[in-house]
Amino acid sequence: MTTRQKLEIIRKMLGLTQTKLAQRLGVSFAAFNSWWTGKSNPRPKMQAAIDELFLEVTGQKIIPADQLTAKKQALAQKSAEHKNVVAEILDNPDVRDQFILKLTYHSNRIEGSTLTEPDTAAILFDNVALPNKSIIEQLEAKNHQTALNYLFDHVAKSGKINEALVFKLHGILMNGIKPDAGAYRNHGVRITGVNLPTANYVSVPRLMTEVMSKTTGKTKDIIALAASVHGKFEQIHPFSDGNGRTGRLLMDAMLLQANFAPAIIRNEQKHLYYTYLYKAQTKEDYSQLEDFLCDAIVDGFNILERTDL
Repeated sequence: MTTRQKLEIIRKMLGLTQTKLAQRLGVSFAAFNSWWTGKSNPRPKMQAAIDELFLEVTGQKIIPADQLTAKKQALAQKSAEHKNVVAEILDNPDVRDQFILKLTYHSNRIEGSTLTEPDTAAILFDNVALPNKSIIEQLEAKNHQTALNYLFDHVAKSGKINEALVFKLHGILMNGIKPDAGAYRNHGVRITGVNLPTANYVSVPRLMTEVMSKTTGKTKDIIALAASVHGKFEQIHPFSDGNGRTGRLLMDAMLLQANFAPAIIRNEQKHLYYTYLYKAQTKEDYSQLEDFLCDAIVDGFNILERTDL
């Protein structure tokens, strides 16, 4: 594979322009463009950096156990610095609104919404109806806001993370959009774009009971547990629609219950997120998904501490 081909894949997976990718690699655009057009080749050290980034974005990178452990320990320390994360969110309207905006915009955008972040803010906080956007997309935004508010309050009241919560969140998300909101599907579905079999709908209740039973046990590694539950939930694909959004809310409920900030999985990282999720589901290797999740939780703590406002 040529350097140009690797750079094209990296750019697509990271959702970056050529200029932004040049900045990510720490080189001038002129140098980057020279590699892109084949007029020159990167020096060995830079070629090695490109090769490593290529392995990372395509899900082939080996994450050293000590590196992942160090990230998790840093997040545990960050969690210990906050007495009660969900209470902190509820007690600070600006922080709460920022979480609602970021989580709603990115989660819906990952699923194909065309709303921009300013569009989403106008709908959520100003109750603006946008004539040039679909009613369904605007309802999805308002529903996600309602689901998050419910989730924050539920965790604050020490509510259980169980199937009843999953049904409730899905029911809110799909309210007015799908007639089977809050109910498991009664037909087969496929996950678009990947060769990954989903559960037979007859088996969904049993499989969901098994997955949700894992959320009630004590764990010393909430990130590993959240990643595992998320991977299995998405492969079961228990609902006719809204599985990604519901699954990410469930994951954030688990993190909040463990006094971690919600994970901000950004739309620009969608291809990485799907690549690591697919690797976890097909190879039982959750290392890259866990590493990715660590970074997403750091983004959440940045919002909580107002370093990302």
